[in-house]
Amino acid sequence: MSLLQSIGQPLLPPLVRALVSTLDIRVANPDIAVAGERGIIYAFWHGKMLCGWLLSKKLFPEKTIVAVVSLSKDGQLLSRTLSRLGFGLIRGSSSRGGEEVKRSMIEETEKGNIVALTPDGPRGPLHAFKYGTLRLASEHRLPLVFAEISYEKALRLKSWDRFEIPRPFSAVDVTLHSIEPPLFRNSEEVAVFEKRLSKHLGNDC
Repeated sequence: MSLLQSIGQPLLPPLVRALVSTLDIRVANPDIAVAGERGIIYAFWHGKMLCGWLLSKKLFPEKTIVAVVSLSKDGQLLSRTLSRLGFGLIRGSSSRGGEEVKRSMIEETEKGNIVALTPDGPRGPLHAFKYGTLRLASEHRLPLVFAEISYEKALRLKSWDRFEIPRPFSAVDVTLHSIEPPLFRNSEEVAVFEKRLSKHLGNDC
């Protein structure tokens, strides 16, 4: 167990909650975040996760939020943090446990829950939707809401995801996007849609 993990397990949840509570979060179009009897997929970039996870609680206060978290060591720390913050969990990714993850996501949305994930995680490429998420939303006609998050003031780390830590009491602008993937006929159509979507939503690179 790394020093970060041993320190982070008890301290990270309250620190994250305290930091996010100071932020002035401004959602431009909250009406997009409406979930009916069937749940939705809620997504945000991996580098924005410090605010992105708890933003889901603000957007969907009456819903159960279930987070998709990888099976990596970093994912272990994240899963424990999210569990203490009141999230349900689906462990795995497109490369590890992919089919089981997809089945769990479908089951959760059928219960009316919100499935939250970072479509470019856990290893990138930066700001690129994984095909699995788009195929799932397409094949099962699942509503997909993407949160475009912009911090007024933040510290950006030199990591693959350009992870950002917002400064306390800074403003956070959120624009929600309702994404409706078409019914894809082949993998080439998925690739074209993914590239166009990622270019449109990844303009803060």
